[in-house]
Amino acid sequence: MNPAIHQPMSAPSRRTPIPARPLLGVACVLLQSCVFVPRTTIVYDEDCQIEAREMVLEMQQVGAFVGCRGEGCAAILAGAGVVAAASAVVSGSIVIAGNIVYWFEKQGACHRLADDMEPGPLPPLPPPPVR
Repeated sequence: MNPAIHQPMSAPSRRTPIPARPLLGVACVLLQSCVFVPRTTIVYDEDCQIEAREMVLEMQQVGAFVGCRGEGCAAILAGAGVVAAASAVVSGSIVIAGNIVYWFEKQGACHRLADDMEPGPLPPLPPPPVR
């Protein structure tokens, strides 16, 4: 009996070859990716006659995409998508919380035009009833 004939066949390996792993790491580092960051701006509110702060989401590009092929490319792009989505959720939450705080701050400092007008003198009292 030939021992080579009776050995079980092993499943083909799907692991990435060793030389491709450093290239995959380099591609991850050089990947074009976008992240969202909160930014505070100053706006003028004419109704209140004040400068108020407001937070906005700003998209910023991180890195530069070199190129990729095959399954590695799909993994890199999926990772970039996860990073962008996570940064949008976290930064969006910060923007919402910050704008709520700035809204309360603005309400405390707001001087509307109608509030600035002082009421005129009170009308005279009617005469006392006659007995």
